[in-house]
Amino acid sequence: MRALLASAVLLLSGCGQYSLADVGADIPEEFAWAGANSETGQVRDLQGLENLALSFPDSTSVRLRLLNAQLEAEAYEDLLGTLSWLNERGYVFSSTARAQIPKLVGEEFAERATNLLREHPDPLERSKVVAMVPAAAGLVESVLMDLEGGNIAVSSVSGKNLWGKGPRGNWSDHTLEGAGNLSGIVYDPGRALVLAASGKIDGSDASQPYFSGLVGIRFPGDTPRFFPAPVGSNLSDLHRSPDGTIYASDPLGGGIYRLLPGAEIIEILVAPGTFRSPQGLVTSNDGKGLYVSDYRYGLAAVDLDSGDVHRVPAKGPFPLDGIYGLWRRGDELIAVQNGTSPMRIVAFQLSPDGKSVVSQRNLELSHRDWTEPLSGYLGPDALYYVGNGQWDRWVAGQPAQDKPFVPTQIRRLPLD
Repeated sequence: MRALLASAVLLLSGCGQYSLADVGADIPEEFAWAGANSETGQVRDLQGLENLALSFPDSTSVRLRLLNAQLEAEAYEDLLGTLSWLNERGYVFSSTARAQIPKLVGEEFAERATNLLREHPDPLERSKVVAMVPAAAGLVESVLMDLEGGNIAVSSVSGKNLWGKGPRGNWSDHTLEGAGNLSGIVYDPGRALVLAASGKIDGSDASQPYFSGLVGIRFPGDTPRFFPAPVGSNLSDLHRSPDGTIYASDPLGGGIYRLLPGAEIIEILVAPGTFRSPQGLVTSNDGKGLYVSDYRYGLAAVDLDSGDVHRVPAKGPFPLDGIYGLWRRGDELIAVQNGTSPMRIVAFQLSPDGKSVVSQRNLELSHRDWTEPLSGYLGPDALYYVGNGQWDRWVAGQPAQDKPFVPTQIRRLPLD
């Protein structure tokens, strides 16, 4: 762990040669980000959901809500169109839903509906377990790798601490006194610190005080350094840009934040409420743009000069919602897409100007050892990620009844 925390040779994710050029320039108004806050999630009427599908045309989450509204309105021809849209994008309903939907639409539409309901695909399993974090670490959220030194660090939401392991050592825990739930984790060579996002993201009592921001540590046992974020924010995913800026997303408040090189206080980049639940984020190589995944609504790009936000559209049948972790490798975005059905890890090919997704390839799909894949660390030729996320074992800030934590798998997935 000491070698990991002191190392200045960590490989930084998202450092390929691809450039997102002038993200805000010459983009039609139809690609402007419509905004997706908590009120957006309350839209239930048919017309409102049809409009929402136009604003976020690459979201399976929106289409499923539209499907329910069409079913309630008995708009079955339109419902078949929505089923076709989902089918084309590989969406798989549960076995219960596959049995119920044909019955609900009636005899006239049952056969056509049945033909649009996909069976679950065969798993695509390419990753291997490279480490097992002890069950005592609890809800492990993210991973930081020192590939040269052979060290690993992980963050624990439930334990509010870091766990580390050397190349031949045992796992040990390191408490960061005063920290909240720890999630995203990066190494910042400019400050020679491992930085972890701190907030209250576990559904526990919001009235209880917590530290919102980044917590940094150099060596185990050192007094942590605290970099505060605006009051009420809850930072989670992190990305360190090659210029030294640390970017953070707030999945509860919907804002994007940054800590500039040499700064002590985190500032707002994109106002809270712009996104519904921003998760993974990664900059372009030229530092002009920031890709952000909104878990329910799709991919966006932020112009770092103007602050403008635009939708990144799919130029094909590629769902872009449900992305939990996001990295860039050259001209591809690597995404852990655990909010789709089936869950998968995918590489999205970007257009030459970086403004749209033009193709995709599945790297892993429906792994039989997954519960849900979470975040991780992107190395030069592989993604290291949490394979068996345990959010179902931690409910409203407390252990779930009769579901104790189990060891966490850290998996290595080749990217080629």
